[in-house]
Amino acid sequence: MKNLFAKWNQLSLVKRIIIGIIVGLILALIVPNMSGISILGSLFVGALKAVAPILVLFLVMHAIAAHKSGTKTNMKSILGLYGIGTLLAGVVAVAASFMFPVTLTLTTGAENLSPPEGILEVLQTLLFNVVANPIDALISANYLGILMWAVVLGLALKQANQNTKDVLGSFSDAITKVVQWIINLAPIGIMGLVFDAIVTTGFSALKVYGELILILVGCMLFIALVMNPLIVYIYTRKNPYPLVFMVLRESGITAFFTRSSAANIPVNMKLAEKLGLDEDTYAVSIPLGATINMAGAAVTISVLTLATVHTLGIEVDFMTALLLSVVAAVSAAGASGVPGGSLLLIPLACALFGVPNDIAMQVVGVGFIIGVIQDSCETALNSSSDVLFTATAEYAQERKEGKPVSMKSWGFK
Repeated sequence: MKNLFAKWNQLSLVKRIIIGIIVGLILALIVPNMSGISILGSLFVGALKAVAPILVLFLVMHAIAAHKSGTKTNMKSILGLYGIGTLLAGVVAVAASFMFPVTLTLTTGAENLSPPEGILEVLQTLLFNVVANPIDALISANYLGILMWAVVLGLALKQANQNTKDVLGSFSDAITKVVQWIINLAPIGIMGLVFDAIVTTGFSALKVYGELILILVGCMLFIALVMNPLIVYIYTRKNPYPLVFMVLRESGITAFFTRSSAANIPVNMKLAEKLGLDEDTYAVSIPLGATINMAGAAVTISVLTLATVHTLGIEVDFMTALLLSVVAAVSAAGASGVPGGSLLLIPLACALFGVPNDIAMQVVGVGFIIGVIQDSCETALNSSSDVLFTATAEYAQERKEGKPVSMKSWGFK
């Protein structure tokens, strides 16, 4: 048994996760009534969500408190990449919706939800999240609030003595170790998530919306495999695909099954460390990206909104639809990092075309039906690109400064 565990641990995490996916599929087909297997997935996601807020708080606090004056970070470039990526995602979704228009079979079941009434409400919510009570921010996993308090406390601790900073660093290292333990359980957790998805949801209901799913997933794949690599190449002048495939493999897979950008923060932090990125930068950019870097959400909002427009027979010119991509990009930044967070922003986008709220909420219901595919792909795109753009900005800066950089750890030749 000891040798078996040793051989298991010698496998890469990705290979172990793939084995977990296969085992989950087999168990769902053979013993679908074993509900205890589903609990393993819930425990894994719960553990990630539990450790992520305190990980962000201590990492950012320590990074800022120990930051030496004059050391540059790449946050401006990363924020620019987040904005460009999300906006282009909305444009791609609009173009695809015009090239391949789809209509919906509307459904019910989302009437009791309360979507935001306008873009100002979305932005107001973001601002109030920044100044939230620190304890409440930790409990509710409000990462904008956590980041704000971590930055403020980190700045206050810059003048602290070295012993205090060392203690803070020890706490940061301990929490990082806990994260490593949890991530090593990913194969078992993902096995439970796969089992639960197949047993409880199934895929029969998705046949009705097959064309819509193809448009959504096609747009997200195009962004992940064409648009994002193009952005990386423009910034780095290097073959982007080794890095793109690495982040999709090591971040995108777990995000696909957890369906939560917030839960995937510890995974992304570990990947950023593996890539040798600057901790002062990724400690802030990764949790911030989980909140505002929402290319997948922009796709969902744009595609479902234009599908509604096509269903109702509303004539829309292409320039007006491009305005939708801007609205989708801005509002997507307000989508929460939880499953289905982007769907409640669809009524806001539908209002641009005069679509009644009761019809828009039926479209939200459609979104929940296809969520097993839509939200999984959306989260995989959102979360993996957090690491992709953080790495891109750092290498681009080093290239600009003419520093020799070993790209072996990034997968570049």
